[in-house]
Amino acid sequence: MLRVTKIIMKPIKSISLSFATLLAALAIASFSIRAAAFELNIGIQTWTLRNLNFDQMVEFAAKHHLKEVEITAMHLNPTGPMDEIKRKREILEKNGLHVYTFGVAGTSLDKEENRKLFEFAKFMGIKLIIVEPGDFKIFDNLEELVKEYDIKVAIHNHGLKSMYGNPLVVKNVLKHRDPRIGVCLDVGWATAATLDAAKVYREYEGRVFDIHLKDKRIEKKTQGEDTSIDTKIGEGQTNLKGLFAELKKSNYNGILAIETDGDYKDPTDFVASALKFVKENQP
Repeated sequence: MLRVTKIIMKPIKSISLSFATLLAALAIASFSIRAAAFELNIGIQTWTLRNLNFDQMVEFAAKHHLKEVEITAMHLNPTGPMDEIKRKREILEKNGLHVYTFGVAGTSLDKEENRKLFEFAKFMGIKLIIVEPGDFKIFDNLEELVKEYDIKVAIHNHGLKSMYGNPLVVKNVLKHRDPRIGVCLDVGWATAATLDAAKVYREYEGRVFDIHLKDKRIEKKTQGEDTSIDTKIGEGQTNLKGLFAELKKSNYNGILAIETDGDYKDPTDFVASALKFVKENQP
């Protein structure tokens, strides 16, 4: 009987060790899969397609498989006639396009005027509104509407001379506000302000809800102020590779909306170049 007991115990111990090894291996594999699964989610800011009408914009986005659309008022006016909004929503859905946000939306000190933006977002199924209020007091009623509708608001930045060009100013706005008020980081304009886009993203500590994927270079002037010029994505001075690494590190799940301030009559080459750069530099 004792001899039988010894024979039984050995395989039990062996099975136990094997099971522990298997669990460890599965954990490592699971971590590797999660790490490898990260992928930048690319969309389009329709300001890039501003020389196209609504139908042309839809055709362009669908053709280039840009399913996530950040739409501007020139393509879909949030305060326009409801029949027109419904018609355009149907066209977007028919073409497999998802309007995930719109902006930069105009805002007002009048809460009921701003309510129209939130009603539009609710109707469209949009959970994020991009804003750049001309008065800091506007955030009081925006915050009330954010809480009422459970729809996020993200502050867009331009150059340092704009109200929100300095991240320290934006952080001060966010400091005591609802966590659903965050940032739409235009990395091109951050570069124009001589800021490192990757560092700016990191220091917002999770409050970046949307990213405008833009690139710029700064042209030094011997006289007068330096100027910033839009370039193709990856050809300017924006630290895009560093940004992509930070996005992976934080497991960013928002959209990077391709955008340019360059005036392209036909944006095909610009967008194709942007998609190629992202594909080649996917972290």
